[in-house]
Amino acid sequence: MSSPVVLSKKDNEEDITVDLYPFIREYKGGRIQRLLRSPFVAASEDAAANRGVATRDVVIDKTTGVSARLFLPSVAAATGERLPVIMYVHGGSFCTESAFCRTYHNYARSLATRTGALVVSVEYRLAPEHPVPRAYDDAWAALQWVASRFDPWLSSYADPGRMFLAGDSAGGNIVYNTAVRAASHDFVDIEGLVIVHPYFWGVERLSASCETVWDGVAMFTPEVVDRVWPFVTAGRLGNDDRRINPLDEEISSLTCRRVLVAIAEKDILRDRGRRLAARMRVCCAWADDENAVTLVVSEAEDHGFHLYNPLRATSEILMESIVQFINQRTALPLPAALLPEPELHLHASQTRKKKASSAAAEMDSVHPIIGVPTRPSMTRNTTSCL
Repeated sequence: MSSPVVLSKKDNEEDITVDLYPFIREYKGGRIQRLLRSPFVAASEDAAANRGVATRDVVIDKTTGVSARLFLPSVAAATGERLPVIMYVHGGSFCTESAFCRTYHNYARSLATRTGALVVSVEYRLAPEHPVPRAYDDAWAALQWVASRFDPWLSSYADPGRMFLAGDSAGGNIVYNTAVRAASHDFVDIEGLVIVHPYFWGVERLSASCETVWDGVAMFTPEVVDRVWPFVTAGRLGNDDRRINPLDEEISSLTCRRVLVAIAEKDILRDRGRRLAARMRVCCAWADDENAVTLVVSEAEDHGFHLYNPLRATSEILMESIVQFINQRTALPLPAALLPEPELHLHASQTRKKKASSAAAEMDSVHPIIGVPTRPSMTRNTTSCL
């Protein structure tokens, strides 16, 4: 997954009509090959057999097949206190991966364990068989289902006042757009939004950014990213669509109280994530609070590194940043030792502030982004991640 590949066509090889390595290929005749996938993992309500987390699958909508896997941390549940709820939407460029696969099962289990939250990991329909906006519709149906607290685990353990939406890559895009949609409804109160390496793009390249020239190392080239949205929307939408190139009026409509945006230094999508965080800081009325918008930067890492290398120190620090974000009580001041700095850059061995790049400075006159606590994981053992 380190870089795109150049294919050599053999005499007997099928014609490839769409190549979105490392996610998916489509062949002449319509055959689909999903490249990025991991084995299915069964759910189990036996927490002892699943590292302290009970899991259960539910069907949200029988007509569409939208479903979810619930993760209930036994230690947190045993306290008798209501738990925060994280509705998680997986990545995979809208066209691959699953809430039930090993990669996302392990990540959601770790997230539940570390945050003490009840995690609802959404299984949505994938393109190209189910073109966008089906994924958005499915996430919306899932949010309504979670908010209803009809499920016995939600009714027994969930704190409706501590609701979070989280996702990575395409999932980060989906939960952002779900939060925008929820802002015009009053059935749910979303406390926070966590978007990790989110997929946002546009027709025009951001000047002085990594989008202009591929460095030969990053996982994606700009040209590959250009083709993703037209493919997953069956050619009906272009890269100027508001769902991947957000409008200021939609950003300002967000009613959640806090946002964490995580980007990776080598990720071709990083400057879009940084730009979105800056625009939230400017456009959202609630962002006047210094802890409202958190930007986490993982240096020397690429897109999705934390999913495939969960024991790496930078993965541990990113996880701990999310844990502290979820468990932060907005009504209470942070202890002096945990006061935020303007921005957090994540190294394998240390955290430090870094001067803003000229590319970031050009992005809508970027305002300072509030960071996470300065000591994110010094007392944690990296082996506890999974």
